[in-house]
Amino acid sequence: MSKYFEDFKVGDRFRTRGKTITEGAIAMIIGLCGLTSPLFNDEEYAKKTPFGSRIAPGRLTLLIMGGLEEQLGLYDETVIALVGIDKVRIKASLRAGDTIYVDMEIIKVKETSKPDRGMVTHKSTCVNQRGEVVLENEATHLISRRPN
Repeated sequence: MSKYFEDFKVGDRFRTRGKTITEGAIAMIIGLCGLTSPLFNDEEYAKKTPFGSRIAPGRLTLLIMGGLEEQLGLYDETVIALVGIDKVRIKASLRAGDTIYVDMEIIKVKETSKPDRGMVTHKSTCVNQRGEVVLENEATHLISRRPN
């Protein structure tokens, strides 16, 4: 069930379900975005890098995190807009076969000049099946207030 602006409190925490990353998902995003780095596309090249094999693009992690967060249904019917994604930090590589989930914490709830909405900022931490942090970011959404 969607939450309104008034329902969010600093310190609220949410965890998404897990998602296993497939070769198909990686290939689809690489192709769709036109990413040509041999680190993503050439196993023999990637074997010679510090990663030891191909990895998924960091942007793919951010994209999948957004999908997992939306599946929580926190603001399906109350979100007005994504205002921004800040402080994106890639901490570890993502590979086919990894299972990730996202921990979200509400870190800021701010009134706006318009009485029908407010801004909610959350910190998201993507963690893999080994408990390693893969990516962190902060995202801010404009959220509707509860109708009178």
